[in-house]
Amino acid sequence: MKTDLKGLSARETEEWAVRHGLEPYRGRQIRHWLFTKLAGSSDEMGNIPKAIRALVRENAIINPLEEVKTLESEDGTRKHLFKLQDGHLIESVLIPERDHLTLCISSQAGCAMGCRFCLTGQQGLKRDLSASEIIEQVILVKRSLEDPEHLRNIVLMGMGEPLANYDAVMKALGNLIADDGMNFSHRKVTLSTCGLVPEMKRMGRDITINLAVSLNAADDETRSSLMPINWKYPLTTLIRACREFPLPNRRMITFEYILINNVNDRNQDALKLSRLLSGMRAKINLIPLNPSPNYDMTPPPMNRILHFQDFLVKHHFTAIIRKSKGRDILAACGQLTGAFAGNPEG
Repeated sequence: MKTDLKGLSARETEEWAVRHGLEPYRGRQIRHWLFTKLAGSSDEMGNIPKAIRALVRENAIINPLEEVKTLESEDGTRKHLFKLQDGHLIESVLIPERDHLTLCISSQAGCAMGCRFCLTGQQGLKRDLSASEIIEQVILVKRSLEDPEHLRNIVLMGMGEPLANYDAVMKALGNLIADDGMNFSHRKVTLSTCGLVPEMKRMGRDITINLAVSLNAADDETRSSLMPINWKYPLTTLIRACREFPLPNRRMITFEYILINNVNDRNQDALKLSRLLSGMRAKINLIPLNPSPNYDMTPPPMNRILHFQDFLVKHHFTAIIRKSKGRDILAACGQLTGAFAGNPEG
């Protein structure tokens, strides 16, 4: 059975090399070619002898994903559709920022969380991604760029709930931020969760990256109606875990708040939110709902969005209205389905 090398740690790659009769340093060389040089095959590993390249080709998986299609939005956002080896489809979104690029990657095919405002959640869960399938999204997109170093930020906000696929996500994150991996700064990597409290606590012990929490309501009745996970981990439990989450100096937890007309956008909702997060090192991303024929909900009018933001700012919160990019290609928040028009997943 072939080994999926991009899912291995540095030590595991050395052990794989030794099991195949090689010196440990050959494992380090192979890892360098995969994560730093972005080699697409063993044939590209120029300083490795031909016999070892053949051994890698025969015993290792190097390409766990196939890029099916790329769409580009009028605002420059690019959506990449990838096929897994079993035929399932996932999406990644490359977002242009002022002086860098941000890549939003998926951790599952589909999602089991069932949030009402998310098209991915309406599909249900198809399966978890492996560590190599998670990190390969970054590799393939980076390989497609004229200036790969322009990609500086990684966000796990694509398809799936990352903390529901904990072990594979942590292994992928380890390779993303490792000096001998892809060498992304841990300050530039963010994981977004709907609020799996036990896994949040594990994450706080296991790795240092940015945490974003999909909050979307400041009372249990409203949040439970939008996000079924709130029945299991209600706001009291979730916010306690957020307050206890270890934060390096000057780091904040980001709370994502999707604004929905006449659901969570009223004055009393802003007041409840300010009280809920009082005293926390928190940044609030306000995200107007991206409309869809699948929803019975709409975004609020802009004047109400601005009023909501103004209330939070006056209560000393950092509150940013996040412009959704890529709407015209269904690449914005909550719109990822693993299907393009004419290419539904079967």
